[in-house]
Parts: sequence; C-alpha cells; structure tokens
Amino acid sequence: MTEETPLNQTLPLLLYIATAITGLIDAISYLALGHVFTASMTGNVVLLAFAVGGAPGLSIKRSLTALVAFLIGALIGGRAASRLSKVLTPSWIATASLESVLLLVATLAAINLGDSSGSSVTLYSIIALTACAMGIRNATVRKMAIPDLTTTVLTMTITGLAADSRFAGGTSPRWQRRLLAVLLMFFGAVLGTLLLKVSLVLALATATVSSISCVAMLMKQRVVLATHAAT
Repeated sequence: MTEETPLNQTLPLLLYIATAITGLIDAISYLALGHVFTASMTGNVVLLAFAVGGAPGLSIKRSLTALVAFLIGALIGGRAASRLSKVLTPSWIATASLESVLLLVATLAAINLGDSSGSSVTLYSIIALTACAMGIRNATVRKMAIPDLTTTVLTMTITGLAADSRFAGGTSPRWQRRLLAVLLMFFGAVLGTLLLKVSLVLALATATVSSISCVAMLMKQRVVLATHAAT
C-alpha cells in the first residue's frame, strides 16, 4: 500500500482535472478535427467501424491516425510507468509533463490550420499529438489504479453508480467520486464546444494550460515533501 502523503491526497484532484480535459479534448477532436475521438478510444473504434462501413462524414485515415498515435502514447507511458516503484516518484511528473508538451505543440500547430497549403498535414498532426498525449496519460493513470478515476472511460463508472446503488441492493460506494467524474467530463465537453465557437486555438490552449497546471501542482507537492523530508 502506498504511504498516505499530501501528494497522494492531491492525486484525486489532479485526476478530476484530467477528466475534464478529456471531455475538452474529445469535443475538440470530434467537432473540429473531422469527427474523430482522440481521447476516448472506445468511441474512436466505433467511428472507425462506421467509416469502414461507408458512413458519410467519417474518415478511416483520421480514426486510424488517432488509434495508432494513442497506442504509441500508451507504449511510451507504459514504459515510464513500469519503472515506478510507487506512484509518488518523479517519473509520473515526467509523463504528465510530456502530455502537456504534446498539447502545447498541438496548440501551436492549430495556429496554422487555416493555411490551406498545409491544413491537411496540420490537421493530422493535431490528431496525432492529442491522441498520443491521451495515450501517455491513460497508461500512467492505469498504473495508479485509483478506483473510478480512469479520466477517460465512464461506462463502468456510470454502471457502478446504478449497479452498486442502494436501489440495487448495494452500499453506493464512492458515489460522489463517480458522479463528479461524470459531471466533470460533461463540463469539459460543454466547455470545449463553447470555446470552439471562438477558435480551435483557444480550446486547445485551455486544455494545455489545464494540463500544465496539473504538472505545476505535482511539482509544488514534491518540493513540499522534499522540504519536510529534509527537516
């Protein structure tokens, strides 16, 4: 069992923020990048199947790009996470920082998306960058194994709300956490939709700043813990 520390206590808050970022990223990718999901791979695989079946408005190449990039990100995150002896090591800060860097590059790339001469390359670059960032985060969060805070998948969370409720004969464990995760992803998706009405750059920049904020909070906690350990 991981020792209870201020950093451990901060992790749920960071994962709540990450869950909202997921909703934001999927709003961006689906609404602005050509009907593709770059955070939710369940939805992306289904969209890929629809595209293979010839559904209009969908793209096999875009969905495959997102899937491959997500797998690459998960591979990178998995290798980093496999070296963790426990959650509270600098390695997790490194992987969280890498997510922020990729989102920042995607934001900068979005500035040139309006240039018709390179819009296709830029579009696929943003898809790949955001999907890779989400893959890195998912692999890292998966190693943490914090119940009901996967940051991207809500199917089992929503199922747990009903199946484990007192109405179903259960004890409603962690219902506040589960409900908050659902609401935060909903909020992130709504926020992304509203920001896209202004610009894609603004929406991506918001996701980037939110991700950087998580890294900053982690680093601050590490400094506090190191200071306490030294005294």
